[in-house]
Amino acid sequence: MDTQGGRVPGRGGVRADRDAPFSALLEDSVEDLYENAPCGYLSTLLDGQIAKVNTTLLNWLGYQRDDLVGRRRFSDLLTVGGRLYHETHFAPLLRMQGEVSGIALELKCADGNRLPVLVTSTVKTDVDGQPVLIRTTVFDARDRRAYETELLRARQESERERERLQRLNATLQKTLLPPTLADVPGLEVAADYHIASTDEVGGDFYDLFPLGAGSWGLFLGDVCGKGAAAAAVTSLARYTLRAAAVYDPDPVAVLRNLNTVLNYEYQGSDPRFCTVIFGLLTPDGDGGDFLVTLASGGHPPALMMRADGSTAYLPTPGGQLVGALTDAYTVTTTVRLAPGDTLLLYTDGLTEAHTALAGDRYGDEALLDFARDLAPTTAATAVDAIRALLDSFGTGVDDDTAVLAINVPRPAEDPQL
Repeated sequence: MDTQGGRVPGRGGVRADRDAPFSALLEDSVEDLYENAPCGYLSTLLDGQIAKVNTTLLNWLGYQRDDLVGRRRFSDLLTVGGRLYHETHFAPLLRMQGEVSGIALELKCADGNRLPVLVTSTVKTDVDGQPVLIRTTVFDARDRRAYETELLRARQESERERERLQRLNATLQKTLLPPTLADVPGLEVAADYHIASTDEVGGDFYDLFPLGAGSWGLFLGDVCGKGAAAAAVTSLARYTLRAAAVYDPDPVAVLRNLNTVLNYEYQGSDPRFCTVIFGLLTPDGDGGDFLVTLASGGHPPALMMRADGSTAYLPTPGGQLVGALTDAYTVTTTVRLAPGDTLLLYTDGLTEAHTALAGDRYGDEALLDFARDLAPTTAATAVDAIRALLDSFGTGVDDDTAVLAINVPRPAEDPQL
């Protein structure tokens, strides 16, 4: 049999030749593994004096071995803040637990620069369990620190951008609401806009404005959606309602005009619609009464809180969304406001809010009970109460809410004031 120079041919011999380079790579000495490890090693006495340090850490810090071994303590390599943390937290915890891992510190280099590191230390004990030495592993955290710095910078920029967006949204929101409501002789009026999120512009809107012949128009509505698109529809709806009311103040005609405009402007693949309630206010007689004719296009019914304490929703069910159909159906009703009566209009952000306790929707019945407890009331008191109610829901309010209240004040000599 041919031994080919002493080597037996075959599968085993070929594998041995192939594995030889890998075996050579694995024949590192223990000392070499310690000195040139991809992390720093140092050993200190219990008082912190450096007894041993590997080449990797020396190269990172720019020291010679004789500069540290027997001459410095581990705490001498730390910055002022790191030394304070080491004495008050790191060292006491190490004594109690025998190990502390993953602590972020900064080491001072020979040239004065700082090296961010992650440190893990363990206490070595003798056969009797007595501590004799502290072994510390040091990992270079420069890349991690750079990543964290960049992450912080990006987060701060994101926060600044969000603040700019919130200021822009707040400014835009203000332009969609009247700066002041018209002063109607013989009426007390109050309104509020509760913002669910400062990150997006809502689509709720309201207004009260004078018309000819001693009458006033009022409206309150809610555009489908949020953001810039909803804001554009809100702006269009507000100015269309005011212009249409000047042309023909009949509430049904006003909503029909708005429906026509929305159908014309938003056709095809991006339809836009809203719910609206429009009212025409006119004085009635010398007793301070007002007649209110309301037309509703898919909007929640208004609440009437009478001077005698009785409370009920006004009958306007069945009205269709404005802008959704070419010929939307509108529901109307006419009521008399007498001294002490208060009319409350609101958007569905109020009734669809989640309650803090059960998390259920607040709902129409709960709002009716709430109004019964308020009646009789004034416009300002009613709006303040609704504002406090919304605040009590906290994060349960996930949609903006607009509220508009109108009250005929009682005579000054009324004993119930």
